[in-house]
Amino acid sequence: MKLKNTTTPEKNVAVIEFTIDKETFDAEVTKVFEKKRGDITISGFRKGKAPRQLIEKMYGVGVFYDDALSALVPAAYGEALKESGVNAVSAPEYDIKSIDDEGVTVTAKVFTKPEITLEGYKGLELTRKLAPVTDEELEASLKAELEKNAKVSDVEDRAVKNGDTVIINYRGTLDGVAFEGGTAESQSLKLGSGQFIPGFEEQVEGHNIGESFDIDVTFPEDYGAADLAGKAVVFHIDLLSAKETILPDADDEFAKDVSEFDTIDEYKADLKAKLEKNHEDAAMREVNDKMATALAELVTDEIPEAMFDNEAENLVRDYDARLRSMGMKLDDYLKYTGATLDSLREEMRPRAISQVKTRLALEKVAELEKIDVTDEEVDAEFQKIADSYQMEVAQVKMYILAEDLKKDLCVQKAADFVRDNAVITDAE
Repeated sequence: MKLKNTTTPEKNVAVIEFTIDKETFDAEVTKVFEKKRGDITISGFRKGKAPRQLIEKMYGVGVFYDDALSALVPAAYGEALKESGVNAVSAPEYDIKSIDDEGVTVTAKVFTKPEITLEGYKGLELTRKLAPVTDEELEASLKAELEKNAKVSDVEDRAVKNGDTVIINYRGTLDGVAFEGGTAESQSLKLGSGQFIPGFEEQVEGHNIGESFDIDVTFPEDYGAADLAGKAVVFHIDLLSAKETILPDADDEFAKDVSEFDTIDEYKADLKAKLEKNHEDAAMREVNDKMATALAELVTDEIPEAMFDNEAENLVRDYDARLRSMGMKLDDYLKYTGATLDSLREEMRPRAISQVKTRLALEKVAELEKIDVTDEEVDAEFQKIADSYQMEVAQVKMYILAEDLKKDLCVQKAADFVRDNAVITDAE
């Protein structure tokens, strides 16, 4: 590969011209011929035995060029891009200018990262909403800790009640006919959880183990299955078993058992401190979001649409990954919601625009303020990532380039700089 020249015919656009030498191109064409000759049949020759000259005479001298170019051009472009120093933000648009005795000449048109101007990033006025910890919130946190240490026992000598976990068989019918999804065996259900439609769990309460009974419920008008929405149905229930959860007493002994504290008051004070820290973190995340929005609004320069398209595509991929982590495929999600990939990309686009502008702004801040990241900081971040994923640092480096990690750390430092220089006031 040889880089011939680089031009900028318009703003945020570069055209990179490069060549592939004839020897390399001819060798690749021969490789394609050897690979494809077995599938070519010409009258008078056994399949795969026709000479190359005859094939090229019948189908044209360039019959194998497309495959050869597909194999060579991307790698050659990558080398030319690196040598040119162009900061491309889009996939290249290739144009084969010539194929002759000198080899192949190709141009690649790309959109480039814009050079932006940025003013007003110091002294941003931001508000922080720090919510106090309420008594109800503290009690809920304490109850959650009690539930973690609760004992579970079988319900035998009483009717089931709210809070019990029951095992039931049920069969639902609409006008006497069983409907799809309305039948289950050995179903676990915590009464009062709201897991089932309104009226179902309440009517199970008060019954005893071993009972069989019918309950009448009506599906909500906005129920997902249109054939059941708003319909009155009957469920036949077999109450097989139940367990109750017995919470420990919230006393000094409990505090000693589950913590380093000697009294329940000390334990609750620690719970409150943790809740306050959670509130502070949530308030600061909101501040960061507001800061990002404010920075994005400072970017008024023209930005290639390709950058927004790429970021929207990244957001769709992230969304797909989150769905998979919850056991759902993106195709299923689109089917259930009636959405399409295009509509999902369009939905992500405003966020993508904001994120691209914010990143550009922070990169500009880092440039203007001469913010840098040391090799030691990069190594420490690699170690942090490795520890969080329980991997070796060498493995992490197979997935993350040191150069990219350094850029991300530089952007983080720029964000810290902007926040440290902002005027943050607490709102009631």
